[in-house]
Amino acid sequence: MRGDPGTEFCVDIVVKGRKTEVPERFRKHVAEKLKLEKIQKLDGKVISLDVEVSKEPNPRQADRSDRVEITLHSRGPVIRAEAAASDVYAALDLASDKLETQLRKQHDKRYTRRGTRRISAAEVADHVPDAATLDGNGEVVRDEEPDAVPTKRIGSLEVKGDGPLVVREKTHVASPMTLDQALYEMELVGHDFYLFVDSETKEPSVVYRRHAYDYGVIHLSTDPMVAEARQSAAGGALGG
Repeated sequence: MRGDPGTEFCVDIVVKGRKTEVPERFRKHVAEKLKLEKIQKLDGKVISLDVEVSKEPNPRQADRSDRVEITLHSRGPVIRAEAAASDVYAALDLASDKLETQLRKQHDKRYTRRGTRRISAAEVADHVPDAATLDGNGEVVRDEEPDAVPTKRIGSLEVKGDGPLVVREKTHVASPMTLDQALYEMELVGHDFYLFVDSETKEPSVVYRRHAYDYGVIHLSTDPMVAEARQSAAGGALGG
């Protein structure tokens, strides 16, 4: 069937059934329900409308037994809407409402784009936040350097601006212990890691749980060369 010949474009409406018969009465109802005049106002480039009817044979889905899918072909993107209900007429009503909603959204987007006028380079700073300012020669005007970022101390950390937030800082007095003792202490407190001083190396170590294996352990050893370099640098800075 075809749309009204008096409209701007002649629109084809194709009604077909998928594994079901489509009554002639329903075909006529489709032409009345899909108001081509309104559709063409929302999308003036519409070419054709495909309406496919299918039926769900499962009796448990009687309330959604009839399904209608509407596909709109135009010179723009294809728009599809579908719905299911207890009868084919109700399904058509739902699907056509969904189609109209999608068409209105597309129409509003196009209208918004067309309604937005182009702004000149001189107006950019007034419309675009944080845009660069241009002088009479088209060169970027450099702003003055911002004020220095405030620095504050949180515990033993020196933090600039909105740096990391230290919620809590703790210092523990620890007696050297063996790896077995550290594992026992970790299980006792119920944590996934435990920091301790190794009784053999006298260096700080961490024992932790692993996913693939039972436990892992990390040993820290002090590099004398690095420590000496840091002490020398600190002494030089203090000595001025």
